Amino acid sequence: MVNDHSASAGDATDLKAINGIVQTFFAAFASGPDCRARLDALRMLFLPEAVIVRTCGSEPVRYGVDGFIAPRQALLSSDTLVDFREWELSGRIELFGDIAQYFGSYAKTGVQDGTPFTARGMKTLQLVRMSQGWRISAVAWDDEREGLTVE
Repeated sequence: MVNDHSASAGDATDLKAINGIVQTFFAAFASGPDCRARLDALRMLFLPEAVIVRTCGSEPVRYGVDGFIAPRQALLSSDTLVDFREWELSGRIELFGDIAQYFGSYAKTGVQDGTPFTARGMKTLQLVRMSQGWRISAVAWDDEREGLTVE
């Protein structure tokens, strides 16, 4: 495990499963070959009713699973966003019984409409244990901007 994930309670099997979900989540956001397969793998990790929220300094925007994934698939598969990838910098998993949360920092880089960019932010994932394994019930994120930096 590259990142500093720990738990307040729980066992190594749960932590390994949750860490796998976190890694699949971040790996899904990359342009290039297999984009659709990575996003399909991500879709399978969400509860169908999961809520995804983007804040980023404006009024929060709420998405359902398909409303979140479909536009990202179109963008990551387009010629307008190339060499894009997003990755975890560090994070923490907290676990209690059948609930868990991940909170961590991430970075992203790419070229959009010919202009290179980099950014960082923080994401939180809420997870619940189902009979078929751990699933994401909610995600929220915020990106750096003037007056707000990842430390």
